[in-house]
Amino acid sequence: MDDIDRYLQEDLGDEGDITSDSLFSNEKTKAHIIAKEKCIIAGLEEVKTIFKKTGAETKTLVNDGDLIEEKTIVAEIKGPARSILKGERLALNFLGRMSGIATETRKIVEKCKKVNPHVTIAATRKTTPGFRKYEKKAVTIGGGEPHRMGLFDAVMIKDNHLRLTGSVEKAIKKVKEKIQDKTIEVEVENEEDAFKAAKLNVDVIMLDNFKPENAKNTAKKIREINPKILIEISGGITPDNILSYASFADRISLGYLTHSVKNIDFSLEIIV
Repeated sequence: MDDIDRYLQEDLGDEGDITSDSLFSNEKTKAHIIAKEKCIIAGLEEVKTIFKKTGAETKTLVNDGDLIEEKTIVAEIKGPARSILKGERLALNFLGRMSGIATETRKIVEKCKKVNPHVTIAATRKTTPGFRKYEKKAVTIGGGEPHRMGLFDAVMIKDNHLRLTGSVEKAIKKVKEKIQDKTIEVEVENEEDAFKAAKLNVDVIMLDNFKPENAKNTAKKIREINPKILIEISGGITPDNILSYASFADRISLGYLTHSVKNIDFSLEIIV
C-alpha cells in the first residue's frame, strides 16, 4: 500500500463511497477539473495516479509548472461515475495544496532573483505529516529547492544540539569523526559561533534569526574566513522581509512555503 492508497482508504474506509454506490452502478461519464484562480499548477501526476487507482482515466491538458489562468480546464476525467466521484476530493486536495505551494514559491523566487540571480529559495521540514514529499515536490515545481527531506540525508547541528554538547566546536568535531559522506550544516545564532564554524570548514552555515544588517556583515566575514561555505538565512523570513536578505544570501529557507500558504481553488464538474 503506497501513500495514495492510504489517502484513498482514509476517504473510503471499509464500506466505500456509500452515497455514490447507492445511486450508480456502471454508468460512464466525463468530468473536467477547472482552476478557479490563476496559479502555477502542481499535482497533476498525482491526480492521474489517484484516478487510475479508482478506475478512471485522466487526460491532462496542461503541465505541472505551467502558469495558468482562472477557468482553465486542466484535466479531463473519463470512466465510471463511481470511479470519478471516489477520487474527486483527494484529487482536488492534491491540486489545491501543491499548486498553492508552487505558486507562492514561484512568486518569491522571481522576486529574489531580481535582486540576486544566484540565490536559492528552500523549504524546511515544517511540513504536513505524511505529505512532505508532495509539498517539497511542489516547492521544486515552483522553482525552489527542497532542502533536506529528513534527519537522515544531511547533518544539521541546531541550537538544542549545541546546548547538549556544550559548544559549536565540540559538536562539529564529534560529527566529523563519525560522518564523512554527508553535507554538514550548522545553525548559529551569533557571530562568534558563525566564525568558529567557518574555521572548522563546515559546508553550510545557517544564520538563524539574524537582523538583515547583522546577517550581511556576518556573511561577509564568514566568506573572508572560507569563501567556499554556503551562507543560508533562516528564521522569521516572510515575503515582506525576504528582499532584505536576498542580495547577499546563497540560500534562504522559510517554513512559510509549506505551513502558511493558501490553497488554490479547483473544482471537478461532471459533463453529462
